[in-house]
Formats: sequence, C-alpha cells, structure tokens
Amino acid sequence: MGENRSELEQRLVDLETRLAFQEHALSELSDALAAARGEEGRNALMLHRVLEELRQMRSAMASNPLTADPAQEPPPPHY
Repeated sequence: MGENRSELEQRLVDLETRLAFQEHALSELSDALAAARGEEGRNALMLHRVLEELRQMRSAMASNPLTADPAQEPPPPHY
C-alpha cells in the first residue's frame, strides 16, 4: 500500500509541475499578446499619419499643377 501511495504522490507532483509550467507559458503568451496589440496600435497610428500626409501632398499637387507635372520642372543643375 505504501508503494501505491508513493506512486500517487509522484503523479500529483508531476501534475503540479505540469500545471506550473502551463501557467508560466500562459503568462508569457499573455505578455506577448499584449505587446503585439500595442505594436498593432502604433502601426495603425503610423499608417493613419502616412495616409493623411499622402492626402495632403495629393491635394497640394492638385492645387498647383506646375509642381505636379515633372515636365514643367526645371532641369537638374548638372545640365
């Protein structure tokens, strides 16, 4: 009977070890997910800013056609 109890105790220790490992892994995954969400938010903000800048540049080019047409620009200094 002592051997059976010892086996049960070992199984319990093994299960507790697995549980501790899984809790640690879950915590790491949670941290990684939080970091990814933060990065996603920063990337979305950066994309929004770039798109807004592009809209402004297109608007500026449309309002001043001379700068929008490369043929109208003066040649580079080395010509």
